[in-house]
This record gives sequence, structure tokens and C-alpha cells, in this order.
Amino acid sequence: MRTSIATVSLSGSLTEKLTAAARAGFDGVEIFENDLLASPLTPEEVRDRCADLGLTVDLYQPVRDVEAVPEDVFADNLRRARHKFELMRRLGTGTVLVCSSVSPLAVDDDALAAEQLSRLADLAQDHGVRVAYEALAWGRHVSTYDHAWRIVADAGHPALGTCLDSFHILSRGSDPRGIEEIPGDKIFFLQLADAPLLAMDVLQWSRHYRCFPGQGEFDIPDLVRRVLHTGYDGPLSLEVFNDVFRQAEAGPTAVDAHRSLLVLQEAVGTADLPVPVVPTGVAFAELVTPDTAPLTALLRALGFARTARHRGKPVDLWEQGEGRILVNTGPAVRRGGSRLAAIGLESPDPAGAARRAEALHAPVLPRRRGPRDAPLDAVAAPDGTELFFCAPSSPELPGWRADFAAVEHDPAAPDVTGIDHLSLTQPWHQFDEAALFHRGVLGLRAQQSVDVADPYGLLRSRAVTGPGGGVRIALTVGAAPTDDTVHAQHIALATGDVVAAARRFRAAGGRLLPIPANYYDDLAARFDLPEQELRTYRELGILYDRDAHGAFRHCYTHTVGRVFFELVQRDTGYRGYGAPNAPVRLAAQHAVRAVTSG
Repeated sequence: MRTSIATVSLSGSLTEKLTAAARAGFDGVEIFENDLLASPLTPEEVRDRCADLGLTVDLYQPVRDVEAVPEDVFADNLRRARHKFELMRRLGTGTVLVCSSVSPLAVDDDALAAEQLSRLADLAQDHGVRVAYEALAWGRHVSTYDHAWRIVADAGHPALGTCLDSFHILSRGSDPRGIEEIPGDKIFFLQLADAPLLAMDVLQWSRHYRCFPGQGEFDIPDLVRRVLHTGYDGPLSLEVFNDVFRQAEAGPTAVDAHRSLLVLQEAVGTADLPVPVVPTGVAFAELVTPDTAPLTALLRALGFARTARHRGKPVDLWEQGEGRILVNTGPAVRRGGSRLAAIGLESPDPAGAARRAEALHAPVLPRRRGPRDAPLDAVAAPDGTELFFCAPSSPELPGWRADFAAVEHDPAAPDVTGIDHLSLTQPWHQFDEAALFHRGVLGLRAQQSVDVADPYGLLRSRAVTGPGGGVRIALTVGAAPTDDTVHAQHIALATGDVVAAARRFRAAGGRLLPIPANYYDDLAARFDLPEQELRTYRELGILYDRDAHGAFRHCYTHTVGRVFFELVQRDTGYRGYGAPNAPVRLAAQHAVRAVTSG
């Protein structure tokens, strides 16, 4: 299907928006009136610019507060519309969006609305224009799509149809099944936007919290299937109002937008993409550091052993159980302190995973590779983390591990069994993009977002997981643009006995994050735990959580650079990440940071 995007969904000048849309792969655009009014280009120059970029101008929007008004007001509306229709001829577009009125002058009279919209359509038809009437969710008298369609049907004009907008329909809880009763040739346009489920005024919800399909919680695929069932053959067009997108760079936003439509088309059966190849496990986590001493001391205290060295690069392999950490000290990592730079994902079909990524605008990254290096493909996640697709290793097929030469080492400790999950701090403007990327490109399942209180703001977190918990990634973002540089990434290490692992770590010279005594007083009130167990947790700084399926015990190391580790004992059925304890952990980390920086 053809794809389109409203210029209001992107930041920058009109020229920048058009260029970003074309480069991302869109077929057309909706020109938002304010973008045209603020542009130095004439309508003819905008039309020519779109043609040069391979874009059609699919819609001009919006014309507002037209119908069901006193006759003298409507006469002025027709005069205004005549100017807009002439402008559209110059712009090269044939469909105009007319929103249901919010004017205090509008009256609750469907017959009058139909009669005046018919007269507007007469004028539009004289100019070669079609009128797409849309019900705003906050319209004064017309606020639902079925009501708008009844008025259009009563008008019975060939140049008058309806525009369906997923946000206006789903935010009001309207039943989309009625869409299938609308003839497809009377649906003149389809606008799409997702959103998180929020209990707030629908106008503010619309203006500030819309997002691209697949990033929110509306069932957009179901709505689109119903629209297509009518025979609608127009474009799938995105109209997203969002405070983040308005401040983010237009190019990446347009790519994210187009990716959302590709994933949506796949869901409704109108796009043939390479099938998702869901990763089955974490092969390794790669840390880059300008100073190995603090990081390697931390790894040794955790019980890891340095087992191998890359044959051609300054990269060491540290192992414990199935947990593998790469430490990279190359010249490109001298700034910013230790950080999590790459993740190796075990994949049953690495080549297929790479094809899927490229089809969804995540091209394989160029990589310096020696003649004997394993042929690993990697793509960049929205936050810049490199994701490597790794075939599962075995003694017969070592895969990426063949790049490393073994070194003499003491045995690793028996505590850590593998990597339980990874936490990646996202740039503030890419949180929703990251969720869609990991779901669409990697085939992971996205859970609901949760808000976590921080002493200096509010964090959002959303986990993406693979089947069976082989891959768990928690995506987090702060409430302000600077938060992504403040909040650290972390690697959670699975252990069968967190108490033994914590004691061993501390005996080896490691420092556990101190947890306030007040937490344990509250823990005793929340859970009926044995007194000795509580004393042990208090002594070691172990936190505790429980859900309907099991318990979760965890503790944290101090931070090195931008990275810290978590020791996790997860009962088999426990599904979370200890979110109720996150505010305590964040406050404790702030307290440690204040002491060390002071």
C-alpha cells in the first residue's frame, strides 16, 4: 500500500520535512496548513519540490469550524474555503480535510450540517477537490466517526466523504466494527496514530501523547483490517502530534515512522517482509572502557575469569557460567567512561535476522574484520548499542568465540549462571522508537511501560522479552533531555543463590550498594519473612519482591563509569524486574554519587 505522513508529525522547516519523508521511503505527504504558511516557498514551488522528491501531496489540512453554523457565518466559511481550494490547485492536491466543528456558534443540527457540507462539496467539486469530513474526538456536536458518516451519507454528495482517524476513534472507545458498513469509496482518507492508554482530557492526550503505530496500546491492526475490508484503496497516513517528535531530528523520526507502517502492513497482511528471527539468548555483553583497572577488578570480585583474548583486537573475554562479558579497550572508546556498547544475541538464523533488520531500515553496520574473524552481522539500536546476530556456539562450531585465543586463568566462581537481563538507557527522544525497534526488528514482545520515581524526576521503563525469557532487555528513559547521561546502564547476572553470591563478592573486595534501613522496616511490613532472612538482606543490601508467580531477590554493585551490575535470584515463575524496589535503588545510587563526587 502507499504510505503517507502529515508534515505536522516531523520537526523543522517544510523543506526539511519533505526531504526527511522522501528519504525514509514515504510515497506522499499531508501538507499541514501552518507548515505551508510559514514556508518561504510558493505553493507551486512546494508542488515541484514534492515531485522532485517522488512525493505526492495526498491531503491539505485542515479546514475547521465550517458546518452547522448561522447562514452569515457559513457564507464567510465558503469565502474562506474558496481561497483554500484555489491554493490546493496550485499545490497539486485534490483532497481537503474538514474537521468537525468546535466553534461555540455551531448548533446541534445534523440536517443543517449535511446541507452546509453539501454546499461546501459543490464548491470543492467546481475546483476539482474532494472534502474528507472527520469527527474530532472533542468536536462540539460531532465527535464519533459513525456520527460523521451519518451526516456524510445524508448529504449524499459525490465530492463529500469521510476521513477516519484511529486516534479519534479509539481514544473515545468507539467500536471500529461499524467501519465495515461504510462503502470503501466514501472513505476518502485514513489517518493513523497510536497512543498509550491514559486517563486524561482527550484533546491534551491527542496533542501531546500520540505516537506511531506499534508504539502505544491501541489495536491499530484491527482497525486497519476493517478499513481495508471496505475496499479502501487510499494511503496509510500518519498524523502524530507529540512533544518529543517536534523537538527531535526529522530524519530519524521519519525512518521510525516508516518502519511503524511496514510493521503494521505486515500485521494486516499487506507487506511481505522477511520473517522475524527471535533471538534465543544473550551470547555476550560488550563493555568499552578507557581504564580497565576498575572494571576488571569488579569482574574479578563478581567471580568472572579472563578466559581469552581477541586475536586481532584489544578485547578480552570474561566468563562465568553462561555469562560472557567482553571488555574492549580500543582507541575509539577513550571518552565517556565504561559503558555497555554491544550485545551479542544468539540467533537461530543470523543471516535471516540481518535481512529482517535491513528491510525495516536498520542496515547492517560496517565492521572492521580480520581475515580470520567470524562473519558477524550487527545493526545499531536507536540508542546506538550494536546488536550482533550470533549463531549458537558449540565445540564443533565455535562461531564468534573462534576469534579469541584462550589464556591461562583461574577457575571462575560457581555463582553466576548467565545474564538474566540488560538495562539500556535510551536517549530521551527515542524511547518509543526503541520499543518499536526491538519488537519489529528483533521480534521481541513489548510489555507495558511503567513509571519509576527517581529523587530528581521520573523514569519510564519498558521491558522487551523473548520466549522463555532467554532475552530480557529493559529500556529506560528519564523525564528530561539530560537524564540519559545521568542514569547508568546495567547488566543483571542470574544466580541460584544471591546471598552466597553477594557474600563471595564482598569477601573478594567488591562493594555492594548500601540500602537504607527504612527499606527493610517496610519490607517486614509488606512480606512475612523470617527474621533471620531479613537480617541477612539488611546486612548485604539485598532487595526483595514477589508477584503471583514467584519471588525475586537482587542486589547491586557500585557503578563504574556508566555501568553497574545486579545479582539476581529469580524464582522460575517471577516475571518482573523488581520495579517496586527501583526508587530505593535510584535514591541509593544518587547518595553514593553525591559522596564520591563531593
